[in-house]
Amino acid sequence: MPRSVSQTEQYERCGWRFFLQRVERETPLPAAWSHHGTAFHSAAEAFERSGRQMSEDEAVQLFSDEYADRVNESLDQEPNTRRWLSASGSGADDIERRYVLGQEQTAQYVRWAREHQPVIWQTPEEKPALELYFMVEIGGVQVRGYIDQLIDEAGNSGSLRVRDLKTGSTKSEFQLQTYKVAVELARGVKVNRGDWYLAKKGGLSKAVDLASVSAEQVGERYAAMDAGVKAGRFEAKPGFLCRFCDLKHKCSFFR
Repeated sequence: MPRSVSQTEQYERCGWRFFLQRVERETPLPAAWSHHGTAFHSAAEAFERSGRQMSEDEAVQLFSDEYADRVNESLDQEPNTRRWLSASGSGADDIERRYVLGQEQTAQYVRWAREHQPVIWQTPEEKPALELYFMVEIGGVQVRGYIDQLIDEAGNSGSLRVRDLKTGSTKSEFQLQTYKVAVELARGVKVNRGDWYLAKKGGLSKAVDLASVSAEQVGERYAAMDAGVKAGRFEAKPGFLCRFCDLKHKCSFFR
């Protein structure tokens, strides 16, 4: 079974949550933040694929439509918004708040991209490197995923930069490290740096140096996670973050 960044980090944070979601296939609690992030990514990708010709209003409308569709699907499954996860306020309040916030962040991304004009790398197939799929072997484990953007850094020794778009606060260097290794293995091009576009601030994070990151280094974490899952080791790690877990309603350790 192919592994991913999200699987590995979830397993490392709490093996029991991994077990509940990916082995027992329990249904997670809905959260507006998830739909917010997905809809923002879709709008940003569509804007970039249009060659940045899509208008700001069109991009915002795309966000609005996808966000509404996804929220409504989740409401059909769980109409009681008091059971929805929320970082602040009620589930219902968070749904409405993120609708407006996501519209503002989408508009800001359009303005930022037009001002700064980052150069999206073109693959040998002459396609823009947006939501670029990969499947590679790292540490003896098949790893797959999608890279939000690959930026062509002219003047940086022909290197590319991996970029992840974030609507939340959590940033994963392991994610950027995996993307660097995956691009070099699958595409044969050098990646020296990575960063995040932070929708909360409307700009980029500080660049992360990835030049010295090796496939062996990254592969150790995938190999350890894969071995643990195959051995049936699913250690629960209860703590503060349990309150934000989308499977806490199924977890005896949380209660």
